[in-house]
Amino acid sequence: MSRIPRAALALLAVAGTGTVLPATATPTATATATATTTTAARAATTATAAREDDRERLLFRIRDERVGESSGLAVSPTHKGIVYTHNDSGNGPQIYAIGPDGRTRATFTIGNAEARDWEGIAASTDRATGRGVLWIADIGDNMDGAWPDVSVYKVVEPRTMEDATLRAVRYRFRYADGPRNAEGVMVDPRTGRLYVVSKELSGGVYAAPAKLRTDKVNVLRRVGSAPLMATDAAYAPDGSSFVIRTYFSASVYRSPGTLIAHVTMPPLRQAESIAYTRDGTALLTGSEGKDSPVYRVPLPAAARPAPSPTPARTSARPRAVKATSGAASGDGVLAVPMPVLWLAVALGAIGIIAFVAYRTGR
Repeated sequence: MSRIPRAALALLAVAGTGTVLPATATPTATATATATTTTAARAATTATAAREDDRERLLFRIRDERVGESSGLAVSPTHKGIVYTHNDSGNGPQIYAIGPDGRTRATFTIGNAEARDWEGIAASTDRATGRGVLWIADIGDNMDGAWPDVSVYKVVEPRTMEDATLRAVRYRFRYADGPRNAEGVMVDPRTGRLYVVSKELSGGVYAAPAKLRTDKVNVLRRVGSAPLMATDAAYAPDGSSFVIRTYFSASVYRSPGTLIAHVTMPPLRQAESIAYTRDGTALLTGSEGKDSPVYRVPLPAAARPAPSPTPARTSARPRAVKATSGAASGDGVLAVPMPVLWLAVALGAIGIIAFVAYRTGR
């Protein structure tokens, strides 16, 4: 007597009961499960990163022993992960390119510059060339009138992180309302206009002329007030706001005199520097001293740049069409109408039985 294989019996049983076959072993279901797991893992990683971005944290310490009085910070607009700093008065005309681990990647000497009292550094991008531009501010004047004018040096950012001697363009400035001490410098990325922030009991924000001249002294004019004893300043990468640092905290402004928010800063020995991260969602702040720390401080929501509209994404892939008849689709189950499934199983079983009978009878 010919025996019917167990596989055929199973098919017949399914056909008789109308059971829906599980699809957990099919390639499509396996791929879907894998994609789901991957998506969940990515979501968890993103959530962890978001939590880390929402709290203040130490990014690195400046390891270079030559940097004992870090007095300014500027994030490179073209070299990812690079932050520039420089020393205060009494040091040479050097700027240091610091990597994410706090180690110096390159040292740049400004060959034609004098380092009388460097107090700040800013970065911008040349719209015509796409090159980064560094602005080094020799604007310290602790005697409030010891110098007839102050200077800002403009340097094109090097393409490579290798020690080099650079040439700068020097712009000289004086204040329309008399000499004063200052430590903050910033550049509006939308207009390219330079601003200086004075360090006084009643400080001010001073705007430079729209077009700077090298053949004469440029006049800085007061356009707004600044917090008590400002030690640095910086514009957001999109130009939507700027920040002024003091020894105690930081204040974010929409425009001179229009405050957005106060930002609590980490306790530092002598808070001297501030800059925006490249995405504009946080601030970097540092201190003078050996092995000085640089912290990342998240901005409050009101002070963050508005998200850019995301264009609708199109795809050449056809969209999945939801079944409108038969059995409902569920996880791990083939969404096939029940009558069709019964018929297909029955025909398959009959075919197998016929084949077995044929082979046995030969």
